[in-house]
Amino acid sequence: MASLKAFRPLHLLKPPNHLTHQRRTFLPNPFQSAFNPLSSPNYQNLTATRILPYAAHPIYTIVSDVPSYSSFLPYCQSSSITRWSAPDSTYHRKWPSEAKIIVGFGNLTESFTSRIFCVPGRIVESVGGGTETELEQGQIAHHLADEGTRGKDVQRRGSGLLTHLRSRWTIEPLGEEQSGKELTEVTLSLEYAFANPLYSTLSAGAAPKVAEMMIKAFEERVRSLLDNDPAKANATLGTDKGRW
Repeated sequence: MASLKAFRPLHLLKPPNHLTHQRRTFLPNPFQSAFNPLSSPNYQNLTATRILPYAAHPIYTIVSDVPSYSSFLPYCQSSSITRWSAPDSTYHRKWPSEAKIIVGFGNLTESFTSRIFCVPGRIVESVGGGTETELEQGQIAHHLADEGTRGKDVQRRGSGLLTHLRSRWTIEPLGEEQSGKELTEVTLSLEYAFANPLYSTLSAGAAPKVAEMMIKAFEERVRSLLDNDPAKANATLGTDKGRW
């Protein structure tokens, strides 16, 4: 009889309930969404906002100056425009329509080719890989003349690190304060998803600081350009002084 007890059915050999409970609460499975085709996209969202004592147009000019990004944005090693839009209907200016950006940290570097959509004076949005813009077509008609071939080409050259990437700078004039200075609200929104879910888990602690670091660097850039240059501080998008 004792020897029979040693061969209990496998379904009775279960760990205690408290061990199963402890295993569940340790860490989420970073690969769960990767192996579940029915799961919804797990996009990460970051936002940062500043109210700056400058007019909206000079600020927008700085935001849309993509080649200067590498000179002040954290981790941006190179930024260059590879395609321009047609002239817009308001200011009759061409805007960045595609850019190649290289970011790096330590020995790691990654190259992104992004489509850029400028709503003059208000929004600069960049999207990478298969991500689509959510802006209305009427706002970005100057970008859409070659969008069919451009979008497919950029998707083929998308980053292997991210499956989804959208950044949006929004510029909102707030009017003048009592001293007579114009105020402008600047908001940076980032939305992204890593190709490898493990990266999301590993970056969870550091990622929330990225948007704040970027907008702080942008604020310092605005002050350095506008505080001591009245021509730039008072420039509008419809004048040559607004192009630098």
